[in-house]
Order: sequence, then C-alpha cells, then structure tokens
Amino acid sequence: MKNRGRKNNNTIKDIILKHINNNLKEYIFTLLIFIVGVICGVIFVNNANEQQINEISTYLNDFLQQLKTNYEIDTTLLLKNSLISNFWLTVLIWFMGSTIIGIPLVYIIIAYRGFCLSYTISASILVFGIGKGILFTSASILLQNVIFIPCIIALTVSGTKIYKNIVKERNRKNIKLEITRHTLFCLIILLFIEMTAFIEAYVSTGLLQICSKYI
Repeated sequence: MKNRGRKNNNTIKDIILKHINNNLKEYIFTLLIFIVGVICGVIFVNNANEQQINEISTYLNDFLQQLKTNYEIDTTLLLKNSLISNFWLTVLIWFMGSTIIGIPLVYIIIAYRGFCLSYTISASILVFGIGKGILFTSASILLQNVIFIPCIIALTVSGTKIYKNIVKERNRKNIKLEITRHTLFCLIILLFIEMTAFIEAYVSTGLLQICSKYI
C-alpha cells in the first residue's frame, strides 16, 4: 500500500514536471509578466505622494486597531465573496484563453495580480516597517497566494497553448479536443483556486488576529 501511494505521488509529480517542461517558454513569459506587475506595484508605492501615504496609513492602522479590539471578521461572508470572485476569475481566464483576441487581457490580469500583491506588501512595510510589515502580509495573504498565484499562471499557460493551437490547427475536431482539454484543466485548477478561499477565510484571518497583537 505504501509503495502504491509513493507510485501515485511520483506519477502526479511526473505529470506536473512534464507539463511544465513542455510549456517552459510559456511559463517563463507568464512569470515575467507577473514580475512586471510586481515591480509596478513597488514603484507605485515608492512614488506615492504624502496624501496617498496618509490614506494608506490610516486604512491599515484602523484595520489593525479593529483586530486588536477583538473585532470579529465575518468569515462566512468573506468565504462566499472569495468563492464567487475566484470562480468568475477562472471563468474569465478560461473564456479569454479559448479565444484568439483574449490572451492580451489574460496577461493584463496576471500583471494586475502581481501589482496588487506587491502593492499590499510594499504598503504594509511602508506603514509598519520591515519586520512588522512582513509579519502582517505573511499572516494575511501569504498562505492563499502560495497556491493562488501558481494556479492562475497555469491557467494562463493553458490558455496560451490553446491559442497557439487554434492559430495553427485547421482541423475543427482537433480544435474541439484542445478546448475540451483546456476546459478540464481549468476545472481541476478551479478546485485548487477555490481551496484558497477557505484558507483565506478560516486560516489567514485567524493568523492575522493572532499576529495583530505583535504589530
């Protein structure tokens, strides 16, 4: 039984590695787009004017103060909103990846996600300092994004792959097969993306409330 479990784990690992190797260029390019978004987020915060910095500081300090006064986060509402948001994001990337003109928009989504992530981290460090800022962002957004970011990158790569196949392929049956594969892949990734909603609602919020005492 143990050997069978190890064999299954190795098979899954081999499938993932093979998928990445077969689409390495696409993964590198998509990752670069994400990094561009990250850099833009850092630049935006570093070049924020005094009014913008004050607004960011007020928002984060007020939120932190609420947490310190035993403010109860509505985890059910947070979970519901995250599940819905993640679902429609996946559907959007799936749809855009299945059309010839949609790929640029998918790359914009990837860049925007990188921007939001780096903006949150940079703003937290700006307001709370390096140590407390990293603690704040680690507790609030790190765990779900460890899964979420690779998932949307994988969705983008899958969309890029089908886009290239649609451009090159003339056989409609083959195109339908590729779209079916792309759809199944997106459904599998959706399960992992929706998992991040539960992590955000029930794990990250708890960690944030604990860590808020030390910020």
